[in-house]
Amino acid sequence: MTPSAFPASSLPAFAALSGPTGFYPVVPDAAWVQRLLGWGVRTVQLRIKADGHTSFTEIEQQVRFAIAAGRAVPGAQVFINDHWELALAEGAYGVHLGQEDLSKADLNSLRDAGVRLGLSTHTPQELARARGVRPSYLAIGPIYPTTLKVMPYEPVGLARLSDWAAQAAPFPVVAIGGISLALIPGVLACGVDGVAVVSAVTQATDPRQAALSGVRLLGLQRDSQ
Repeated sequence: MTPSAFPASSLPAFAALSGPTGFYPVVPDAAWVQRLLGWGVRTVQLRIKADGHTSFTEIEQQVRFAIAAGRAVPGAQVFINDHWELALAEGAYGVHLGQEDLSKADLNSLRDAGVRLGLSTHTPQELARARGVRPSYLAIGPIYPTTLKVMPYEPVGLARLSDWAAQAAPFPVVAIGGISLALIPGVLACGVDGVAVVSAVTQATDPRQAALSGVRLLGLQRDSQ
């Protein structure tokens, strides 16, 4: 049976996050993971954009290095996007999957191993399906238009983000998609637990300063609660 066939109460929950998601950069390689952890970021996602020239060995090395970098930093939450089998074999802290991966991934093995799970959602229907899996967190997006990834979904916007974040309870919510540092305060006001960014760090003129600013913004949110 697919995850959507189960009512939410029939599946055991995935392990809870060990800390807030907070400022959550999504980066293309393990070097970025290590760099960001060194700058004080504690939640990072490795999303390898593999092409026809990327070998399995290269992907395996990137995944292994990212997981090792996370283990070396107390409180780090490093998620591996898509490559759940490698992540499981290497003892990853967490895995992030898209809706299209739910029918292919061995969710029981991931859950039994204590791997944290994040799931992408883009519509109310996907949100309901993802809640039934009882993941560690839910990602909602794209909040704003983005050119980094071809998306067949229209931007969620802040009004709907507030509604969907409430519907996602009790699971933590991460907002993603087209979010710059300047837009973070408005996104946080919608009641999300974390904000995922891509170009706001990796394409910044000063990535370190961008990361520090993001961590500070999310830290101020927690301090005010």
